[in-house]
Amino acid sequence: MVGYAFMGAAHSQAWRTVNRAFDLPLRVRMAAVCGRDEAKVSEAADKLGWDGYVTDWRELIARDDIDVIDVCTPGDSHAEITIAALAAGKHVMCEKPLANSVAEARAMVDAAAAARESGIRTLCGFNYRRVPAAALMRQMIAAGRLGVIRHVRAVYLQDWITDPQFPLVWRLQQERAGSGALGDIGAHIIDLTQYVTGQRITGVSGLTETFIKERPIPSEMSGLAASANGDGQAVGQVTVDDAAVFTARLSGGAIATYEASRFAMGRKNGLRVEINGSLGSLVFDLERLNELEFYDATKPAAEQGFNRILVTEPEHPYLSAWWPPGHIIGYEHSFTHQMRDFVQAVAEGLDPHPSFEEALGVQLVLEAVQQSAASGSAWTQVAQPAIPVAA
Repeated sequence: MVGYAFMGAAHSQAWRTVNRAFDLPLRVRMAAVCGRDEAKVSEAADKLGWDGYVTDWRELIARDDIDVIDVCTPGDSHAEITIAALAAGKHVMCEKPLANSVAEARAMVDAAAAARESGIRTLCGFNYRRVPAAALMRQMIAAGRLGVIRHVRAVYLQDWITDPQFPLVWRLQQERAGSGALGDIGAHIIDLTQYVTGQRITGVSGLTETFIKERPIPSEMSGLAASANGDGQAVGQVTVDDAAVFTARLSGGAIATYEASRFAMGRKNGLRVEINGSLGSLVFDLERLNELEFYDATKPAAEQGFNRILVTEPEHPYLSAWWPPGHIIGYEHSFTHQMRDFVQAVAEGLDPHPSFEEALGVQLVLEAVQQSAASGSAWTQVAQPAIPVAA
């Protein structure tokens, strides 16, 4: 695994757990983790359960005892690491968004397609697909329980950078992150709504805003171009969006609204998706991730109303591996489910989902929103990858 911070910790927990929760034809061995700071990566290896560590990801790719490279770095290094790993015959799991640009994402798709000819598998880590309630939402929509989809409504709201004194971390730099709230959390709701509906976003009208345009530069980033504020503190430019909103049209005719913000005061990790159809509605809320709200308009009027489905039954997606009904699971389980599907696909010689091609589809939406926002919210068509939305 390359990277050991937030996503690295989440992935490590999942790799440690996957063979304990699921009966799989292959057993995971956590060979080595990579990070640039030797002291920190050594500590991370010990804490997260890795057999060893390196400070250069090229060492991982060169090792014959390593079959999978898990990329958990900032977006600016995804393409380089992934393409090199695929050329070396390694299966690759790469965190979302796939890359910092459509051009990089296309190069990664091409590399994955070439590697697929040799049986090499790839997956992009949109973990919210693996929350059982979200997977059940897709199953119910695919079974026609909502009829014709008319509205898609999705928000992902956080507030962790509302303080003007919050430092200029890499997620606030375009050259490292690609975009701000749009790519970081907006990518999740783009993928999730396309996944649960089985439809693609075909056009968008977007608006973005950067509320705080300068932030203090942390001491470890002192090499950045800086100016001084009124207190003589070194500050640098925020070069990504703090919030993004856009309307959209889906391929099945539905209209949609999306909002991604890291300035929604009081919202910590507020992802919510509502789908309205001709026969009813479904609502998923990540902060109540063991539940799904279902409105069935086919019932008699006297019985209609939103019903709570507690998604903890063994018949629900993934849950036969866990606890008795009513014993809830959490955020970290979505990553374990992701690793389960990846290992199973590799063992069976199948392509796991979401593929790099599907992740390119998300990247094309992100690009279209940015183009629209830069042109006065003009309606912008979304280029389409030549693949279907995954089952």
